[in-house]
Amino acid sequence: MCGIVGLFIKDAKLEPRLGELTSTMLATMCERGPDSAGFAVYGAPQQGKAKITLQSPNPDADFAGLTADLSKAIGAEVSLERKATHAVLSVPADKAQATREALRTGHPKLRIMSTGESIEIFKEVGWPTEVASQFELAKMQGSHAIGHTRMATESAVTTMGAHPFSTGPDQCLVHNGSLSNHPNVRRELIRDGMTFETENDTEVAAAYISWRIKQGMNLGEALQKSLDDLDGFFTFVVGTKNGFAVVRDPIACKPAVMAETDQYVAFGSEYRALAGLPGVDGARIWEPEPATVYFWER
Repeated sequence: MCGIVGLFIKDAKLEPRLGELTSTMLATMCERGPDSAGFAVYGAPQQGKAKITLQSPNPDADFAGLTADLSKAIGAEVSLERKATHAVLSVPADKAQATREALRTGHPKLRIMSTGESIEIFKEVGWPTEVASQFELAKMQGSHAIGHTRMATESAVTTMGAHPFSTGPDQCLVHNGSLSNHPNVRRELIRDGMTFETENDTEVAAAYISWRIKQGMNLGEALQKSLDDLDGFFTFVVGTKNGFAVVRDPIACKPAVMAETDQYVAFGSEYRALAGLPGVDGARIWEPEPATVYFWER
């Protein structure tokens, strides 16, 4: 099953409502994925800063004193904003990789959800509306967001197994479906230096896209290439700092619908996820074609 929603704002006047609209869309997908939920929000970047979103199973203990430890480790100021079981670190952009390394060596229990100038990822086990409320999704602002409700079929119900997956700076991917050749693709990517945190096939898809982008492809080109290299039934919705994309496999048996107006582009696994959007009655509404990449960029 699983449910996907995505919203890419074209009219900046609508950016203050990004979280509110995404939260409403996500709520309609609860029955498609009651096990866990997550979302990526792309907000306004801070000049010269990078954001690292963390998750902890024991946040009260793990986040206490964290900024002081990291500031000492990287030799620069680190700030932290706590959000339930997650926290968003703000660090100098040129210290992002050093901070990740300091987290892995000094705080191995902390899980890195995402890194980038704009992206923040929040995900947990539980009913999707409760997950959204826990992190106050409805109050968030930004340019685009992607959400996912999961019905686990190929791996355990865990926080790390929930979507979205982020395997590159300001990149994320959510997935409805199942990949049949992900073990082989995983082995090839590991040989080329990619690392993995879970056994989820969706993380393989995310890493594949990151790998292709590292090779110099843009998001649209990477997704087009995925149609040759990834086997199975899938719908991918992908975000980058400036982009939003959708692709379905050549058979396209997984449900999907899109809407576009002058203000936004929206995706939902079902039309009801789009029904509450402003001006949707006048939107261009269509089902994405099989093996076709849809790509928008600021």
